[in-house]
Amino acid sequence: MTALFDLTGTLAVVTGAKRGIGFAMAEALAGAGADIIGVSATLETAGSAIEQRVTALGRSFTGRAVDFTDRDAVLAFADWLDGLDRPVDILVNNAGTIERSPAMVHPLESWDRVLEVNLSSQFALSQAVGRGMVGRGRGKIIFTASLLSFQGGLNVPGYAASKSAIAGLTRALSNEWAGHGVTVNAIAPGYIATDNTQALQDDPDRSRSILERIPAGRWGRAADLGGAAVFLASAASDYVSGVVLPVDGGWLAR
Repeated sequence: MTALFDLTGTLAVVTGAKRGIGFAMAEALAGAGADIIGVSATLETAGSAIEQRVTALGRSFTGRAVDFTDRDAVLAFADWLDGLDRPVDILVNNAGTIERSPAMVHPLESWDRVLEVNLSSQFALSQAVGRGMVGRGRGKIIFTASLLSFQGGLNVPGYAASKSAIAGLTRALSNEWAGHGVTVNAIAPGYIATDNTQALQDDPDRSRSILERIPAGRWGRAADLGGAAVFLASAASDYVSGVVLPVDGGWLAR
């Protein structure tokens, strides 16, 4: 059974890997045997915390700084991946951002920036990497969705729109690529204690109302996403595609 989750010999690209959920997923994939290319807008090319963790687990790590608001930079990164001497087996599209303000005053610049990072850049990278995967007849693509792939949220219209679109993109790519050996799935984190949710954690009323709805009785930790990432990256999920998997402590079932 353990062999189903063994990623030894695979190469995984994890975007947004510098901290939080991306860090935890990169660490978990390395723990299962994958070599890691970690990507973030401000990731150090050498000596980062995630590099130290991955190499301590005995896997190789390459760090790349890519600004996901810059379409040309994303495409240049995709070209760099295509020139490597080994193929990308696993693509984790986790890079993301959130900007908060009510819809009536939400700046269009914020809308454009969030949609570019959370959706358009994800498609551009998946399209480029997916071509190689489809050509080889194998590959795993994992998006980071959100509870707001199912709900509308408050004061985050761009984020809610982008994460709802990620759920649709997951299904659309799965419909086209699953028959070619490429599974496409998404993980929908619940309320996870990261930088992106710091404003909610710091608001006593919102934090209390959130906790009251989570059957598990606690905010999630980034490490809670690791197991789901390994499952969707491994042979254990070879017949799973087009799924948005909530990891939310039971929030959506409440």
